[in-house]
Amino acid sequence: MRILLVEDDPVLGMAVRDQIVADGHTPDWVTRLDDATEAIHAAAFELVLLDLMLPDGRGLDFLKRLRVAGDVTPIIVLTARDQISDRIAALDAGADDYLVKPFDLFELSARIRAVGRRYAGNPNPLVSLGDIEVDLAARSVRRGGRPVVLTGREWALFEAFVQRPHQLMSKPQLEERLYSFDAEVESNTIEVYVARLRKKLGAQVIETVRGMGYRLGAPEVRA
Repeated sequence: MRILLVEDDPVLGMAVRDQIVADGHTPDWVTRLDDATEAIHAAAFELVLLDLMLPDGRGLDFLKRLRVAGDVTPIIVLTARDQISDRIAALDAGADDYLVKPFDLFELSARIRAVGRRYAGNPNPLVSLGDIEVDLAARSVRRGGRPVVLTGREWALFEAFVQRPHQLMSKPQLEERLYSFDAEVESNTIEVYVARLRKKLGAQVIETVRGMGYRLGAPEVRA
């Protein structure tokens, strides 16, 4: 997923960013609400990790503005504010989850996966595609009962298709999912990773719609 991290603590921010990368997601990290607002308008994020106390304002106000504007991007609040009233206020304002600092980074990973599955319309982490079995929680793939090893970028791209099985995605949309603002993107990057996935998972696993983009195809079923 492309994730926006809004956190002004440098130590925690680096730790969360590194965890996001280790999980195969693409993070953009900002430390101020004005930068977060610019980022939201500039890219399509699939999740926001939001601190409530930022140098230039309250994260809760930012959350409310997004929801009033009709933005339904999933938001997990990360905060040291542990009062029940604070949790209620954030959830009522439109937050999807609430995690109190200090928290375990692996729990954060699990909550990210859970929220992502809910918004993808399938809370079940196990997906079957012909002879391909995908465990979104474990980030593992098996084909014909045998494990298939995917690199971080290969997994991120394949996960995008699995979570949106009927959705056509353009090349720019896929590039946004894989790369942060400051990353340089080769012109043929998506084609290269699609070719790698087809080699590992079958030629029909990803369908090309000429001039429009890609979508999950009909995987070859082995006898």
